[in-house]
Amino acid sequence: MAEIEREAMEYDVVIVGAGPAGLSAAIRLKQLDPDCNVVVLEKGSEVGAHILSGAVLDPTGLTKLIPDWKEKGAPLKVPVKTDKFYMLGEAGALRIPTTPMPPLMNNHGNYIVSMGQVCRWMAEQAEELGVEIFPGMSCSELVYGDNGEVKGVVAGVFGLEADGSYGPNTEPGMELHGKYVFLSEGVRGSLSKEVIAKYALDKDAEPQKYGIGIKEVWDIDPAKHKEGEVFHSLGWPLGGNAAGGSFVYHAENNQIFIGLVTALNYKNPHVYPYMEFQRFKHHPKIKELLEGGKRVAYGARAIAQGGYQSMPKACFPGGALLGCSVGLVNVPRIKGNHNAMLSGIAAADAAHAAIKDGRASDELTAYNKELREGAVGQDLYKVRNVKPFQSNNGVLGALGLGGFDMWTNTFGFSIFGTKGHGKSDAESTEAASKHKPIDYPKPDGKISFDRLTNVAFSFTNHEESQPAHLKLTDPDIPVKVNLPTYAGPSARYCPAGVYEFVGEGDDQKFQINFQNCVHCKTCDIKDPSQNITWTTPQGGDGPNYPNM
Repeated sequence: MAEIEREAMEYDVVIVGAGPAGLSAAIRLKQLDPDCNVVVLEKGSEVGAHILSGAVLDPTGLTKLIPDWKEKGAPLKVPVKTDKFYMLGEAGALRIPTTPMPPLMNNHGNYIVSMGQVCRWMAEQAEELGVEIFPGMSCSELVYGDNGEVKGVVAGVFGLEADGSYGPNTEPGMELHGKYVFLSEGVRGSLSKEVIAKYALDKDAEPQKYGIGIKEVWDIDPAKHKEGEVFHSLGWPLGGNAAGGSFVYHAENNQIFIGLVTALNYKNPHVYPYMEFQRFKHHPKIKELLEGGKRVAYGARAIAQGGYQSMPKACFPGGALLGCSVGLVNVPRIKGNHNAMLSGIAAADAAHAAIKDGRASDELTAYNKELREGAVGQDLYKVRNVKPFQSNNGVLGALGLGGFDMWTNTFGFSIFGTKGHGKSDAESTEAASKHKPIDYPKPDGKISFDRLTNVAFSFTNHEESQPAHLKLTDPDIPVKVNLPTYAGPSARYCPAGVYEFVGEGDDQKFQINFQNCVHCKTCDIKDPSQNITWTTPQGGDGPNYPNM
């Protein structure tokens, strides 16, 4: 095949991903130098289309970036008024007082938001400053320079043949080159995964840990709505099967954001995170809230939970990793958007200083240092042991030992040092023969829903003639290894019904319904054989979240 010829465009900084980290970096760069040439490439059909978060936003990152965000009309309209925390049983709930909790757990001063709407507003601020934002532009490849540095990205490839080859109607895309390239793709982004492996950025880090967050937006009875109320719970329905917890946030306009986060280090391959969430909604405390209401949106995404000790080196020759590409979620606070914004600011500061000094395509070591030692690193360091305690000692361990450790870290020390995570989430999966299958109730179509019905409420769409963006290293492994050994877990861990086993006996086959994919990346993380690689489909495809 002849070498593909593409046009190239030159920028000072190329940013992949219009999430809170990438947009913060773009805005900061233009604040520092209005003449800085910045482009943001977003694979979603519009900014916000692929953004999903709880979300209770700590505004510290936004305040540092845009101090007058209130005057500028930022969509932070619902301050947290009440904070409730429960331990759930199947039929009851025990409220846990928040007073004994470390001060960092307090939600006073935070806001219930749609991060999709926040990112749309941030994009407007960026464009007013002169940032070029191109939605519907998937970045499918990295471009490397003569010395092995990242030089740019390939974006805008459309119309590939079903086998992945270039045909007569293929648009080859273009190369966008930058003095620095920022990867702010979110969790487990394909380009970020490539540079982490290529430059061994994680060689001194613990394995990254993940959760799968599954969320719905509901319109509820106004008589039941309590704008500004935040509800979190632990315990049922996950119990001993998996770590995790729920959230219910009372947003504006009689809407609630409701979801369940399941840690992906669960051992029992029969665990079905989607159905755990549907079961959660039938808890008496939750069902009563939802009755008479209407689900209006659905989505899912993976969450990086490894924290401080799982952060890879955040800079590489020619660029930097931002936000969830590094893994900056504060697990006990269930917050990472503020740290994503702060990472974007720090990366922009480092790139601006480097360009001002005449540098390009080298390592932004000042950014990596600031990320670890500055506000973000300090935020994550204080809670670094909560996730290991959760993984190794269960929910009560996280509450007891983790809570104690957070208190001592408030005063600058920890008797536990820094705990390790051990296995990756894929390695944590045990053989199905060691565990009992889980009997999940059938959805009732009113409070709980079957998976494919719910996927329709993610407004997901993929052009069907393109090659599947979910790649199998060995196509025989799902049926020959994962099905007999692990009971085919991909049919359960995927929140969109992408994977299924069809047929019987010798005719059984593994089917990939890539059109359903909501880009959560769970398959890339949890597959016990690490046989599935998530790659980006063509631009504009995937979910079209309205206000997630």
